[in-house]
Amino acid sequence: MKFYDRTNELKELQNVRELAFKDHSKLTVLTGRRRIGKTSLIFKSCEDSTTLYWFVKRSNEADLCLEFAEAITRVLGISVPGKLYSFTRLFEFVMEQGVQHAFNLVIDEFQEFYNINPSIYSGMQDVWDRFRTRTHVNLIISGSVYTLMEKIFKDAKEPLYGRSDRVLKLYPFPTYVLKEILKDYKPDFTPDDLLALYTFTGGIPKYIELFMDARATDMPQMVDFMIQPDSPFMDEGNTLLIQEFGKKYGNYFSILSAIADGNNTIPTIEDRLDISPGGYLKRLEEDYNLIIRKRPIFSKEGTQTVRFEISDPFLRFWFRYFQKYQSLIQIRNFKGLATIIKNDYATYSGWMLEDYFKQKMMESGGFQDIGSWWESKGNANEIDIVGIYLFEKKALVAEVKRQRKNFKPELFQKKIDVIRNKILHKFEIESRCLTLEDM
Repeated sequence: MKFYDRTNELKELQNVRELAFKDHSKLTVLTGRRRIGKTSLIFKSCEDSTTLYWFVKRSNEADLCLEFAEAITRVLGISVPGKLYSFTRLFEFVMEQGVQHAFNLVIDEFQEFYNINPSIYSGMQDVWDRFRTRTHVNLIISGSVYTLMEKIFKDAKEPLYGRSDRVLKLYPFPTYVLKEILKDYKPDFTPDDLLALYTFTGGIPKYIELFMDARATDMPQMVDFMIQPDSPFMDEGNTLLIQEFGKKYGNYFSILSAIADGNNTIPTIEDRLDISPGGYLKRLEEDYNLIIRKRPIFSKEGTQTVRFEISDPFLRFWFRYFQKYQSLIQIRNFKGLATIIKNDYATYSGWMLEDYFKQKMMESGGFQDIGSWWESKGNANEIDIVGIYLFEKKALVAEVKRQRKNFKPELFQKKIDVIRNKILHKFEIESRCLTLEDM
């Protein structure tokens, strides 16, 4: 798949590279979840310039240094004297080359040094502080374990705190890029094809690339591609999260599974799991950025009317189907799991359609607040989307339906009357029914 989007991030990285080569060394930190396209972006930004790339795999420090030394010789044409078994000493040797030569140094999966030798970070701090202003190295550090990367560069107690010149975080592709990609591979794509791509990938570039390379461009094809022996999707949740949580991941997985299955309030989670989830939910939200706390729009911070949602659309899907139906995967009943997903698709994708429209509204830049609204008691009055326009005293109130024939205007008007009296009496209200046709 060709390189898509990332225009602003690419420009930022190229600007930093020019400054590093012209003035003095710069350090850029690039974060984002696995499969988001960090490495592809880095190499794109380093095109037509010398780039030394080090991937930090979980290995012995001396063994890594031998690999990195070979890369130095191959890329810079410089032999490393003797055998350097210390990464700090090797890093110092590379920075010394930056006195006479301008080049990019990329260190990928940087957080893995915690598992190899944590003292490397303090050693790098010393070397960087001594060489930064008299060398021309464009140092790009990338990592996908959110908690560790936050700790390394944002914890004031850590050696590399305050050393970064830029911090960039990559996010999933916006909705207009999904349309562009799908159009390239299937010019006559339907709105439901677009919704399926959003539902199953959440805009994550690697997942999209896997589908497009397999020419899986509609819902049945995508499901069949995911649900097959040795599918890269099968174990993806484990790959993404066990490294974040460590060995004590069981309760976190159970809570995420409960939320994905619709048990999204503290009482329902407690009933399902027979644990007190408060501390786990706090860490999932604040430390891991894996869930979001949803309140009715305009409600106060301390309101008890709270629902939790998995923030990553792909993980939401993975926990709802792959994690929940592990027994089917274990006995290799892939056809049974595919049937479950296809039968449930109309319902599940209807919820994702709501997320899609919220995402599209965010991308428009025309709103100051976007959310949903529901009453704290009972389920009689709930509105899918409420958007407050940025420069007008005006609110968009929308009901989301896959098909317009399922929309009931009279019932929706009653809900509008309630929300107008409750919280929107000072706003002009624009009401809409949003369907697949509006994607």
